[in-house]
Amino acid sequence: MAIITISREMGSGGIPIVQQAAQELGYSLIDGEAIEDIAPQYGLTREVLSQIDEKPPAFIEHLDRQIELGMHRIQLIVLEQALKGDVLIYGRGGQDLLKGIDNVFRVRVIAPFDLRVERWAEREWIDPELAYSLVRKSDQQRAGFIKYYHDRDWDDPIHYDLIINTAKLSEETAIRQIITGVKDENLLQLKSQSKNRLRDLIIQKKIQITRLADERIEDLTFKISVNDGHVTMEGHVYSEAEQTAAIDDAKATEGVSEVTANLKIVGYRSVPQDH
Repeated sequence: MAIITISREMGSGGIPIVQQAAQELGYSLIDGEAIEDIAPQYGLTREVLSQIDEKPPAFIEHLDRQIELGMHRIQLIVLEQALKGDVLIYGRGGQDLLKGIDNVFRVRVIAPFDLRVERWAEREWIDPELAYSLVRKSDQQRAGFIKYYHDRDWDDPIHYDLIINTAKLSEETAIRQIITGVKDENLLQLKSQSKNRLRDLIIQKKIQITRLADERIEDLTFKISVNDGHVTMEGHVYSEAEQTAAIDDAKATEGVSEVTANLKIVGYRSVPQDH
């Protein structure tokens, strides 16, 4: 069956819907808890996860590279789990990370803000004013996360195949809608061709991680694309040594068949100002 991604608003009731849908379909649920369990295999600690998971960057210069590295490792977890098939990815920008994978069924669970605040206050036994603040902060962080890492509006409906408003629909109805949608014949027919694209995305992600971890490479702006194992790098680097390091890193990545490096060497470097 197809891959499901579910985006949700805090207090929208997404958690029980997601859990029950995954159970009824026999899908593996890839949520925060599952990622936390797998994370040590990818060099990620709980502290790192708490700093970056579904949050925009803090824009603290000395942390930027480590934050990006951690973010790419989380994304690699999601991609490799998606390749296994029969998975439900809960949050983590899954629908954007799997952009171009045609058999992804993209769901969003929403509810009016005031209702979500009321639900959160009841669920957590907290003051409504605190619930208001927490829900508002969650909305801002998740919207910022999607905007920064995927450059789109979190609320734009065109990016979803099914939007469920739990103000009126019951959990049971929501689950039925998801199960019916993911079994659509159009999605099933696209499954085989999507696997090759997923493999390319995994190779791309591994190269991005290696590049970020390689201290020989200062500039991080060049782009990496992969098509059937053929890697193309475009942009600029500061030296021949960086160019060589980038090419070597790509060639050493499992699954790479060929590397084309369109990397221009430029002499400019930012120089700290004397005060």
